[in-house]
Amino acid sequence: MLNFQPLQTLQLKSINILLLVFCSTFVFAQNDSSSTKIDSLEKKSYKPTGIRIGTDALSIARNFYSKTFNGWEVNADVDFNRFFLAVDYGHWARTYGGDNGDYDNSGNYFRAGVDVNFLTKDPEQNMFFIGGRYGQSTFSEHMRIVGVEDEIWGSLDKELYNTNVRGHWFELTTGLRVKMWKYIWMGYTARFKFGLSTNETGEMVPSDVPGYGRTDKESTWGFNYQIFFRIPVRKTPVPPATKK
Repeated sequence: MLNFQPLQTLQLKSINILLLVFCSTFVFAQNDSSSTKIDSLEKKSYKPTGIRIGTDALSIARNFYSKTFNGWEVNADVDFNRFFLAVDYGHWARTYGGDNGDYDNSGNYFRAGVDVNFLTKDPEQNMFFIGGRYGQSTFSEHMRIVGVEDEIWGSLDKELYNTNVRGHWFELTTGLRVKMWKYIWMGYTARFKFGLSTNETGEMVPSDVPGYGRTDKESTWGFNYQIFFRIPVRKTPVPPATKK
């Protein structure tokens, strides 16, 4: 059978990095506590100031350097004060080969959720955020097995299919968004994915879910490096000066 073992060392490093990022959140929160009373006395506006639309540069790059991946992803978010509604949509196709056969899948996915910005006093509206997502994918997959030896029937060849499979999962996210020039923004999003469930009815358990990844673990990690174009909706309010 095909053997897809995850890189456990890379996952452990990712866990350490994400834990450090989550811990730093409390530092931002403490630094901002001195102006909490001032903010509570001011009327906050939750009208959006702009919409950002972008793409994941890593997905585009993987089309060129990876022989097993083909896909793309579009990202968008809109601000409601310090809360950002975020939506992602993408396409994902994978192809693996081995001594005993091969595997391929193809499908589309979307994610939707909310990010909370902890840099509330930045006049450029740069972001350090923590958030959550709900993800859903629709895909088909195929596995071909060759040269499997059976004591009675000898060498066997077999093909397995899953069609129109739906999968859904949840994500914890963290990352940065930084204004680079006028309407151009760049940033990254780190994702901890968990709670995957699928509704397959075929003879095989899904091996790889578009938007989520390989299914041989109860949780997995993802990383996006994104480029955005921001469309202004209204003038950005100027943050109040911090009183000493």
